[in-house]
Amino acid sequence: MRFLTFTISFLGILFVLTSCSNKQYQSLFEQKNSAKDSLAQQPLLSSFTYRIKPQDILQIRNLQNVKYIVDEAPSNGGNTSGGNSATGQTFQVDDDGTVALPVIGHVGVAGLTRTEAAKLIEGLYRKSLLKDPIIELKIVNLKVTLLGEIKGQGNYTLTKDRTTLVEMIGEAGGLTNKANETNVEIIRGDQANPQVTVINLRNIQSINDPRAVLQNGDVIYIAQNKRAVRNDNLQNLSVITQPVLLLLNTALIIFTLSHR
Repeated sequence: MRFLTFTISFLGILFVLTSCSNKQYQSLFEQKNSAKDSLAQQPLLSSFTYRIKPQDILQIRNLQNVKYIVDEAPSNGGNTSGGNSATGQTFQVDDDGTVALPVIGHVGVAGLTRTEAAKLIEGLYRKSLLKDPIIELKIVNLKVTLLGEIKGQGNYTLTKDRTTLVEMIGEAGGLTNKANETNVEIIRGDQANPQVTVINLRNIQSINDPRAVLQNGDVIYIAQNKRAVRNDNLQNLSVITQPVLLLLNTALIIFTLSHR
């Protein structure tokens, strides 16, 4: 009887330890409910528009004459890197907030939105060189990070001004069957003061939720659902207990034979 009690107690302790270990993995990015809920109630800026900063990389081309910006631009030197007629050429914004462009020289773009910078550059080229240019400008270094129960974890580029959470999840291949769609976290801000917003993808309103418009540097984390956590706990318990049960069974046989 004592042996049976010891066996049950030992297995119970193993189950608790296994559950704690799995929970520790799940606690990645976890906050207290009160703090998380309060942040979730704070709406993100639905009208947020990124403004160009030093070290940003701009992709520029003239839609009226793509050969000008690409083929006739300097092939080396300064802040210019290679490009092609399909995508335009890339230029890095200097620390002083200016970008060096062919013919027109340094143009101050820091603090401007993508559209404002494109119109400024378009006007300068129209004034000094080109007839009715149409300048297309993209900021190609803006990225978000997807982690957790998603099929394609990694870094993804924000290719347009307003990219939603649902669009980015689709680009990454969708959620896994272990994902908790009701608890998708968007972590934003610096390390000292991160802000967490929880999006419930089971709610149809999440498609147009202004809080789910992604910003540069966002980290998106999709936790496991309860069923997946429970299955992992059982699987981990099974892996641990199988050799233990075998050992206990052997010990029980030896104990029985020795007391005959």
